[in-house]
Order: sequence, then structure tokens, then C-alpha cells
Amino acid sequence: MNTAGHPEATARRGLELTPFRGLRYDPDRVGSLAAVTSPPYDVVVRPDGLHRLQDSDPHNIVRLILPQAPTPHARNEQASDTLRRWLDEGVLTADPEPGLYIYEQRHDDGMLQRGIIGALRVSDPSDGVVLPHEDVMPHVVADRAALMRATSANLEPLLLTYRGNGSSAATSEIVERAADRPPLLSTTTEDGYSHRLWSVTDPSDLTRVQTELAGHQALIADGHHRWATYRRLRTEHPSPSPWDYGLVLLVDTARYPLRVRAIHRLLHGLPVADALAAVEGLFRVRRLGVSLSQALETLADAACAGNAFLLAGDGAFHLLDRPDPALLARTIPAGRPTAWRTLDATVLHATLLDHVWHIPEDSPAHIAYIHDTAATVAKAERDGGTAVLLHPVREEVVRDLARQGVTMPRKSTSFGPKPASGLVLRALDL
Repeated sequence: MNTAGHPEATARRGLELTPFRGLRYDPDRVGSLAAVTSPPYDVVVRPDGLHRLQDSDPHNIVRLILPQAPTPHARNEQASDTLRRWLDEGVLTADPEPGLYIYEQRHDDGMLQRGIIGALRVSDPSDGVVLPHEDVMPHVVADRAALMRATSANLEPLLLTYRGNGSSAATSEIVERAADRPPLLSTTTEDGYSHRLWSVTDPSDLTRVQTELAGHQALIADGHHRWATYRRLRTEHPSPSPWDYGLVLLVDTARYPLRVRAIHRLLHGLPVADALAAVEGLFRVRRLGVSLSQALETLADAACAGNAFLLAGDGAFHLLDRPDPALLARTIPAGRPTAWRTLDATVLHATLLDHVWHIPEDSPAHIAYIHDTAATVAKAERDGGTAVLLHPVREEVVRDLARQGVTMPRKSTSFGPKPASGLVLRALDL
């Protein structure tokens, strides 16, 4: 079995997943496991959601993944000091032996997802082992890298999917067998999801999982910026080192299909009236005096026929569809597959943001990316901005473009359910 940083590992093809000693909360030292968890850092709605999570428990994981201080340097130092203090106090403890972790999420609506958490060797894009499907924002990668350097830890796993061989596969059998045992932890978070975690430490089971995964490639479902951060940090540290690996959750979507949702945009400082005035004559615009759920249904119907968006923020919903073909022809970059050129996210970024509204897509002062639909609308109404709601992209479109090496505009999709942050961490100095 290869260990982290083994020089022979660089010659292997496919996914190389390595056991690690997970850092986990001691349940006797915290109020409840649910109270110390958080959604991934980029899903937390700020500032309201951040403050609520901080107040839920003094040891909530947001104090590590989203530290609050006046400067970036101070924030990262605060996270480092907090992590060190929690380790010294026994709030976080390391499991006694390395293992892979089986992670289950279940919801009353019928959703059941199981996957494997481990340390994955970080590969180059040219290797075709881990397929990104979205572009990243350099300032976010720089921010995440600074936090990981300061803490010397992977604080939350990113989500990868692969297509396994069905229920007969060795990995699937090991996952299902683990789920029949008493878990290391079990908790239910306020979103209604129950979470359970098991460890796999048996050498033969670990070898079977690693051997099978070595024949697969994975798609980044959630965590493009963290994967780009892993790649940056790997180049900064001479190999072999623990930085050759990054914390991931791998889900076999042949066994457990993910749900795909859209990520919405909040345009700061652009009132809905101004946004609508700018698109007059370029899109068909219809005002919808209906509820959010009804407006989303209308958006879904319109998206079947072509590019469509919902604008909100003034107490109503406005459907934009049927864009002027001449507008698209002069604003959408040529030389890309048709599936990319016709994406709603492509039209939003290349046509609306860049050409019509003149909003820089990588400026937090001008635009925010929010996963929760209702929260996006509420913040637009409160702040006087414009919410742009999108319809989700089908998973097969995402995977097909990724295999062609074509990346979608940043924050184009939201795969889920996402792993809760705070259930297991990876310290690079263990």
C-alpha cells in the first residue's frame, strides 16, 4: 500500500486514495456534534448565516474555515491559533490509526448518499485523473491557500464523483458492510440531514479500495477552488510531502446519484429597474406576480426552449428569455462546443455581466455567488441589488464537457448533498 508522498506513486494512473488519521471533535467537549458543523465555506450565507453558526457553539467549525478578523493575515493567524488551542484542549483529537472514512448522508425526502473520505494524491490537469468543470477565481484560491498554509490542515473535504461498477464492486461492498456497523459518530443537522461516519482500517479492505479506485477518474462536483488550492500548495512543497495529497469525499454516482442545483448571483449596487432597462430590446422580459416556487417552475419551462433567467429584488420576479441571436453571436466566444456556448451560465457571464451590465465577475464588491435561492432573493430585496436566478444544468452535460477538457463559467453548478464541514479534518503534520 502506498503511503503519502511515496515516489513510486507518481507513476500510477487513476485515483490514489490514502488513509489518514482524522481529526474529530470529542463529543464530550462540545455541546453537540450538529452544533459544531457547518455547510462548506462557500455555501455559508454571509453575514447572517456566519453569525448564527458562530453563536450556535463556541467550537463551531466556521471559526476555522471562515475566521473573522480585520485583515486576511489576522484571520489566518486566528484560525491557526484556534486550531492549536482546540488540539491542546482536546476539543479536537486525532484517531489512533490511519484509515479511510465511510460517510453517509440521509434525508427524510428519500435522499441517501454514501462515499469514502480519504487523502487523494493531487494530480495535474493533463493527467486526466481529476476533471474540473468550472473556472476558478484566483483571489479565492489565494485566500484558501493562505488559510491552509497557516493551519497546516485540510479543514473540509471537497466532493468528487466517479462512476463505479455497481453493487458488485469491492468498494461498494466495503461501503455497505461498514454501514451495518455502529458508527464513529451520528448526528442530525438543522437542514434535516442525518450524518454517520465509520472508519475502515483493515489492510485488506484498504488495499481493495485503493486497487479499484486506481482504475477510475473523478469529476469535481464541489470544491474547484479547494482543488486548485491543493495543486498550488503541492507545487510549493518539495515532494514527497503531505502536501502531495488533499482531503476529498469520493461518491460513486452509479450507486448514489447526486442532485444538481444552480448557483445564483447577487449583483450589488445594480437595482432591478436598472438591470431591466439595460436588457430592453435584447431579451424578452415578462413580469411574474407569483410566488418563488411558481416563478422557478416558469423558469424551468422557459429553460427547456433556450436561455432563461429570473431577476428579483424589487418584490416581483422578472423572466428574461429569448435573447436576440445577433447579441449572442457577437458576445459569446467562438471556438467552443455548442453545449458550452448555449449554457445559461455562459450567456449570463459573457453577454449579460460583461456586455450588458458591465459587472466584473471576480469582484466581491460587485457580485456574490449564493447557493440558497430564497436567501439570494431576500438579500437582493434588503440591499437594493438584483438577484439573478438560474436553472440547473444536467449532470451529463457537465461530465461531457469536463471529458472534453472544457471548463464551464465559474460557479455554474451545485452538486449535492455536500459533505458537512466539521465531521473529520486532516492535519498535515500528523
